[in-house]
Amino acid sequence: MNIEQVREYCLSKPHTEETFPFDQNTLVFKVAGKMFALAPLDKWESGLASLNLKADPDYAIELRADYQSIESGWHMSKKHWNSVYIYKGELHLKFIMELIDHSYDMVIKGMTKKMRQQLDKK
Repeated sequence: MNIEQVREYCLSKPHTEETFPFDQNTLVFKVAGKMFALAPLDKWESGLASLNLKADPDYAIELRADYQSIESGWHMSKKHWNSVYIYKGELHLKFIMELIDHSYDMVIKGMTKKMRQQLDKK
């Protein structure tokens, strides 16, 4: 999976935007202003592709136990975020996409009913 595939997949999600809120190297994907994926572009360019993705706390722990390529989120809340090291080659494309889906869904689920209704109207 390359960064363009990640970008295209994330932007295919409803109401998603891409931003650089922290610096010029950290590409952030948001839904309704809430982050669901972060990609350190300098790492991708140096062959160390990774993503930070949100996860249900119990699922996050399970993923870390089952995959060497998934660790607690670097510079993120360890309870809710995982760092997914794609460059290690352990994870299949379909599974990475499922992890992105889960992250997106977690953000939507965490929104107020009013916020979700506003998204439905757009």
